[in-house]
Amino acid sequence: MSTTMTSLPSRPGTAAGAPQARRPTRRRSRRRESLTALGMVSPAVFLLLLFFVIPVVLAFALAFTNARLVSPTPAEFTGLQNFRTLLDDPLFYKSLRNTFYFAAVVVPLQGGLALVLALLVNAKVKGVNFFRTVYFIPVVTSMVVVSILWTLMYQKTGLVNELISQLTFGVVHGPDWLNNPSTAMPAIIFMSVWQGVGFHMVIWLAGLQTIPQDLYEAADIDGATRWVRFRYVTWPGLRTTRTFVLITITIAAFSLFAQVSVMTQGGPLDSTTTVVYQAVQTGYAQQQTGYASAISLVFFVLVLAVSLVQRFLTREKD
Repeated sequence: MSTTMTSLPSRPGTAAGAPQARRPTRRRSRRRESLTALGMVSPAVFLLLLFFVIPVVLAFALAFTNARLVSPTPAEFTGLQNFRTLLDDPLFYKSLRNTFYFAAVVVPLQGGLALVLALLVNAKVKGVNFFRTVYFIPVVTSMVVVSILWTLMYQKTGLVNELISQLTFGVVHGPDWLNNPSTAMPAIIFMSVWQGVGFHMVIWLAGLQTIPQDLYEAADIDGATRWVRFRYVTWPGLRTTRTFVLITITIAAFSLFAQVSVMTQGGPLDSTTTVVYQAVQTGYAQQQTGYASAISLVFFVLVLAVSLVQRFLTREKD
């Protein structure tokens, strides 16, 4: 006697129906994760659009017009007239020289000094955390506050000249630092390096702590000196870090504004006027928004070119 076996439909929860039940659940989970991620990044994207993308687009558009900050007449398209005026503006070339002079001194000086400090505070000695804090304190202080304090220190009867007089027993008397065309920019450079060196010290320090200790132990076994260890272990291990430090210092140096605005207002005799300061003064004080946008656009292209060249020179080579 034969029996006929009939297959029963699989019910939810059985092994056959489990994959079909899990697929909608996975889709809902992925959709929920995507919405959560979108909600988390949306504030940053909104701020990026509001304070970067939109201003850049407006600056590009206004650079080809005769727009003014406050004017009863609407802006008119003038083509390349602002750029022709810029090429004939002696103040622009002077501010450009001042900007490159500041960057050429600050970038290697601040980067090198920050590396030296990072090597010192990376040592495992007692009290090293105290020195890390001391070096970093100027970074968390407002640049405006720091500029005001150093303006008082740079006065003819300020602290800097008093220290010079005391150390030389009254033989040398310091100049009026910020009112002398030959000393105004060096004074701003010294203050800027002092204020920003702690930030890049922390970056160098983070890079130093990523280098494997096994390499240093192998170098010690081989009898390597400190200089040999630095040249063949530390410096190659900081390849990525030094690229980041170099680019960030360069961009910050080219965007010099707060120190000049507070301490010298571009003087004396335009010896401290920078491109950013000229653009702000042209756009707000002189209300020539179109011309200021042209200055900003040209300067943006220059800084971008310098950054790309630096990135190319510091790239990893096979």
